[in-house]
Amino acid sequence: MLDLKLIQENPQALSELLKKRRSKGVDTNALTKLLEDRRALLTKTDDLRNERNVASKEIGALIGKGEKDAAEKRKAEVKGLGDDIAKLEGELSELEDQLQEIVQGLPNWLDESVPEGEDESANVELRVIGEKPTFDFTPQPHYEIGEKLGILDFERGVKLAGSRYYAYRGLAARLERALISFMLDTHTNDHGYTEMYVPALINDDGMYTTGQFPKFRGEYYSLDRDGLSLIPTSEVPLVNLHRDEILAEDELPLALTAATSCFRREAGAAGKDTRGLIRVHQFQKVELVQFVQPDESERLHEAMLGHAETILQKLGLTYRVLLLCSGDIGATAVKTYDLEVWMPGLDRWLEISSVSNCRDYQARRGMIRFKGTGGTGGDKKNKKAKTAYVHTLNGSGVAAGRCMAAIMENYQKADGTFDIPDALQKYF
Repeated sequence: MLDLKLIQENPQALSELLKKRRSKGVDTNALTKLLEDRRALLTKTDDLRNERNVASKEIGALIGKGEKDAAEKRKAEVKGLGDDIAKLEGELSELEDQLQEIVQGLPNWLDESVPEGEDESANVELRVIGEKPTFDFTPQPHYEIGEKLGILDFERGVKLAGSRYYAYRGLAARLERALISFMLDTHTNDHGYTEMYVPALINDDGMYTTGQFPKFRGEYYSLDRDGLSLIPTSEVPLVNLHRDEILAEDELPLALTAATSCFRREAGAAGKDTRGLIRVHQFQKVELVQFVQPDESERLHEAMLGHAETILQKLGLTYRVLLLCSGDIGATAVKTYDLEVWMPGLDRWLEISSVSNCRDYQARRGMIRFKGTGGTGGDKKNKKAKTAYVHTLNGSGVAAGRCMAAIMENYQKADGTFDIPDALQKYF
């Protein structure tokens, strides 16, 4: 959620933001008018409350002096103030509801380093790590390798749950389990994250906090009877662990990781990657989340990118780092890096991780704050503790199914088998 004060002070900045993000359907003029009406109502209501408080003190003083007639006269003069205030409060409540409906759908601000562009074609390639492997045979896509080896069973997955579902058999099941253990061990032992186990279901408040609701409600699997949704990523429960809490300054940065199944309708992916493990409705992913002080979020965002890169480097996979443009970045993020791994069988780059800085957008929605004297959370000079919103960071560390597919394609051999990277050998 955006700071309403910033919108009110500079509505033109919001218009420019929506233009850069290619966001449509937001009436900025109506929003500005609502903010102006809200400010006027607040001022009028506060004035009447102040008038009532002054009158109450005057009446009390008159009664104290024994001037009952004067007190009764003053009471009569201000008798209607309560009704006037109640009426204004009702108008203000109705206006706030209208305002929240608009504001809840607004995207986050953009970092000044984010390039402007229409779609993914305008993303900026920052670097390529490694060299694309070469083969003395035509490399196969992972789904052909897996089906021939009998370790990927798409037909029975569809029988169990429908299209874009799958089943693993033998080596594939072991390999994905090994990948998840390897990732969790790396992030906890080398990068300082605390491993968590979280539910695969989340309430509506949780989906609202991280930005899935209300705008993108139809994109997720919901259990309407229970007011719960299957999580699209463990970012959602991890961020919501501290919803409506005030953290201590010495708890930050707080780094958490979890491996969970993730569930997505992939409603906008009709006809795309219909074969294999690329666009599926259920998949495993190791997620990274950090709660940080505002003045540390940029530095730690870069560090988190490095944590995700480490996984690909240890596995010996060739990848590239992209800075997403204004038309491709997610609504909750001010800045996002994508990691794309090279897939020789598919003959293209494939996104395997997104690492985002959301600044205080999610924290405002979920009332996640910290209290302290350092950073922007307080007055360090005078040692006076203040409360401020944390910044939240999130990133895939990384998607297990896509990572397995990348291993199968990059380590494949002419006889149709594939090697296991050295970093995973101990897990076998």
